[in-house]
Amino acid sequence: MPGSYPGSLILAYKALHVNLFSPLFLFWRMQFNKENFQQLCGQLAKRDLHLQSILKAYGYPPMWSRPASFESLVHIILEQQVSLAAAKAALEKLRQKIGAITPANVILLSDADLRACYFSRQKTVYIRCLAEAFHTKKLDLKKMGAGTDDAIRTDLKKIKGIGDWTVDIYLLFVLQRVDVFPTGDLAMMNALRQIKQLPKETSKEAIIAMAEGWRPYRSLATMMLWHHYIKTRNIKL
Repeated sequence: MPGSYPGSLILAYKALHVNLFSPLFLFWRMQFNKENFQQLCGQLAKRDLHLQSILKAYGYPPMWSRPASFESLVHIILEQQVSLAAAKAALEKLRQKIGAITPANVILLSDADLRACYFSRQKTVYIRCLAEAFHTKKLDLKKMGAGTDDAIRTDLKKIKGIGDWTVDIYLLFVLQRVDVFPTGDLAMMNALRQIKQLPKETSKEAIIAMAEGWRPYRSLATMMLWHHYIKTRNIKL
């Protein structure tokens, strides 16, 4: 599974008692997974009383994840600037229409077909561009997934309709990269302002500077902040 490590490395870590935040440990840790997720959340929460309060109130967040697939990218694009429920409804409508959500099946649809699946005109363009990138092999998820966060960001942003937020969610949900901080995510930013009791006018730059203390595990902080946002608003997923 993504982010799993050979037993010898794990035994070496236990033998040496390497701190989770030491350079030696970070040399080979780029991902979180089901085995280390709660441990990393707990370690990070020890460094921040506000994150610790989230765990005390609501427990550990789920480890949200999605497969590395065309469908996952379609899903994330559909989630841009709409509710999760609306995006899921559009994805399910598309599935009912074509079965497997693949580039080949999407390319066969007309604009009217996609609009009937609740796609906006803009997202119809984006999904077509994405399908074309897969079809022409300009985008290879397996090859891309072996790259650095910055390299993946560069590759994905070449496709029309994919910006930093979409890349951040892909890095978090699909690749489980450990140090992603999606400042374009309103839910995460609002949760952070709430737990830190920050004034509404606090700038994005100030928040980014504040989150530096969470490096190199800002992804885990993000998951905890989403957890807080969902629980405090009683959102059903």
